[in-house]
Amino acid sequence: MKKIANEFKTFITRGNVVDMAVGVIIGGAFTGVVNGLSNFILKPIINWILAMVLGKDGLSGVITPLSMSQQIDANGELVWKLNSVGKIALDANGDKIPVWDLANSIYIDWGSFISAIINFLLIAVVLFTIVKVINTVRANHEKMTNLVINGKVTKEEKKEMKALGYDFRSDADIEVYRAQKKADADKAAAEAAEAAAIERANNPTTEDLLKDIRDLLKNK
Repeated sequence: MKKIANEFKTFITRGNVVDMAVGVIIGGAFTGVVNGLSNFILKPIINWILAMVLGKDGLSGVITPLSMSQQIDANGELVWKLNSVGKIALDANGDKIPVWDLANSIYIDWGSFISAIINFLLIAVVLFTIVKVINTVRANHEKMTNLVINGKVTKEEKKEMKALGYDFRSDADIEVYRAQKKADADKAAAEAAEAAAIERANNPTTEDLLKDIRDLLKNK
């Protein structure tokens, strides 16, 4: 039992599990923001425009009837569509326009289908915009970080980079150039230290001679 508890503790404290949990929570909140912007701001504007073009019913009236049932009121009489003055509306042929009982009818609801497509496109556009803003902010942050790390390129460095074929406007080239420059400096320092050690071995100082004598006496 203790072994299982320890394994479970190791599992839930792993970095990737914690990151995944945080990602799920933030993703849920982010979904609410995207849906809110789409449903409460952009979608009403589009529905308002469609209502002006298609009529007050907008997309809700765009259907293809297959088997329709007319709506009946509390008195058992058929319900007819009314015009703006409260009279029964007539179509182009002079016939009464019925009010359909959609709950008991069979029809193709093109309006709901088009509305779903519009909602998908709105969410996609909003999501793309938000991600683009986040990526832009992140790119600017990385650029500023590289600028702080790399520092400003001096005139001498620009000349050297140009002679070596590097672009001093490129962060990647600056990083490679300075890494090579540091490697060359480290190599030169190591060679200088080695040469100094050889020179001192060939020309020992009084201190070196005293150390050698001390070591000899200790060995005896």
